[in-house]
Amino acid sequence: MRKFKTVFMRGGTSKGCMFLREDLPEDRSEWDSIFLQVMGDPDPKQIDGLGGTVSSNNKIVIVWKSDEPEVDVEYLVGQVIVGKSQVDYKSNCGNMTAAVGPFAVEEGLVEVEEPMTTVRMLNRNTDKMIHITVPCAKGTFALDGDCEIAGVDGTASELKVNFLNPAGAKTGKLLPTGNPTDILEIPGLGKIEATILDVSNPMVLVRAEDVGLTGIELPEEINSNVRACELLEKIRGEAACMMGFAKDLQDATENSPAVPKVGVFTKPVTYTDIENKEVKAQQMDLCARVISVFKCHKACPLTSASSISVAAFLEGSLLYKELGQPKEGQKTVRIGHPSGVMTMYPDIQEKDGQIELPGVAVQRTARRIMEGMVYIRK
Repeated sequence: MRKFKTVFMRGGTSKGCMFLREDLPEDRSEWDSIFLQVMGDPDPKQIDGLGGTVSSNNKIVIVWKSDEPEVDVEYLVGQVIVGKSQVDYKSNCGNMTAAVGPFAVEEGLVEVEEPMTTVRMLNRNTDKMIHITVPCAKGTFALDGDCEIAGVDGTASELKVNFLNPAGAKTGKLLPTGNPTDILEIPGLGKIEATILDVSNPMVLVRAEDVGLTGIELPEEINSNVRACELLEKIRGEAACMMGFAKDLQDATENSPAVPKVGVFTKPVTYTDIENKEVKAQQMDLCARVISVFKCHKACPLTSASSISVAAFLEGSLLYKELGQPKEGQKTVRIGHPSGVMTMYPDIQEKDGQIELPGVAVQRTARRIMEGMVYIRK
């Protein structure tokens, strides 16, 4: 048996294992085998590991102190693909990003300032900067607070997560195809309108109604809808090909399952969330459902929410056309998802006829659940 020091944390609506890079083998070729055993793959039940059987509960985060100027820590996210012997490093996880700030404070990787420490982080999946403001007291992370986020019980202190210059995280462009709306030719469906954009992570968005959904289904309803899932995977695969991540639909499914994400949206509508609570139409600006590694996310991945919020403000996008022009002075986008509503703060500016995106911020919470040694067989 081998053992490795780890901290099991929740970040936003995801959770996973945090590792200090110094506690892992220098030879990175060993990492995948370690992480797969930690989570219990390829068994889809993950009975022999820490995995939670869905993508949001199968995160690996490697953190280290940075030597870069104006950067405190760097981190790399691994997405363990449930049921497969595969770890995907193509994309960042916005929710687990929220855990990196408190983790860095608690592990002594940054100098603590009270009552608030700004942790300057460089994500190595995307080479993008993120700043997180972390409440601190008595020299460490101050967990207790009155911040409540949809999809998580109870309250905690507020973490303000600001993704800096997030456009083009993987493709180098806000609009990888150059168009705010594209027409995709999908086998078994025909032509469909879609918005493809890259904000923190690449994303393709379509109308829920265009794939036979209402946009207010709960995750299991979508997961059991075979036709809708097949169509969404083809849409995701076509977008992956257009962005250069795959050569064909099969390649996208096999080798790029996490990039891009695919989502559906509809206009504000009242629905019942996964806790059987009513979410009213007036609480949101749009309703969305996101597929993450072949399954509907129980909330909304933070990086996907970043793309969705920008698309809602982007003239010519499918969302802009369906939802209408944002109200004058509007600064936020409220997204209804299976666990409730989340509020995003996209900072979209136009300069010399060009769209600029200095940042997208969101309110999150995080906490340390367990720390210790995780044991693997080999």
